[in-house]
Amino acid sequence: MDLNTRNNILTIVLGVLILGLSYFLYRSLTDPYQEVLEEREMVERERHRMTLVRDALVQYRNRQGNFPPTDGGLDSLVQFLKTDEFIVERADSLFQFRPPSTYSADSIVYSPRPPHNRFEYTLNDTIRPRLYLLENPGTDDRIGDLERTTLLNAPNWN
Repeated sequence: MDLNTRNNILTIVLGVLILGLSYFLYRSLTDPYQEVLEEREMVERERHRMTLVRDALVQYRNRQGNFPPTDGGLDSLVQFLKTDEFIVERADSLFQFRPPSTYSADSIVYSPRPPHNRFEYTLNDTIRPRLYLLENPGTDDRIGDLERTTLLNAPNWN
């Protein structure tokens, strides 16, 4: 094998090696960033779903005169969303889910993040005005407070 042929083969091998390493470098930079973007989007979807539950709780209070009780509170809310004529007629415009999800009264009380944990709801009916706490299990996100009236309907992420 002469020197010129050997140099051509070596150039081709090194060129392929450079292309392969460039691809792995590109993927090592973009894949973690894509995961961060997906996580941010999921957090926004969860928080949006919690604000929809908050809006539904406010509608429940306005129509029923009080927030649902702690025991079976979210079940009462879902039943209210299914049976109240005003809500049923306007549910798609009142409670718009973020894509790719679509509105469903049954799924409003569940997190969009797998494994789709159910939000936790607690009512403090010992003080006036009555206060509630809506929490997303597995995260620190919550709406409301059980002791401070200034945090009624207020999310903790703002």
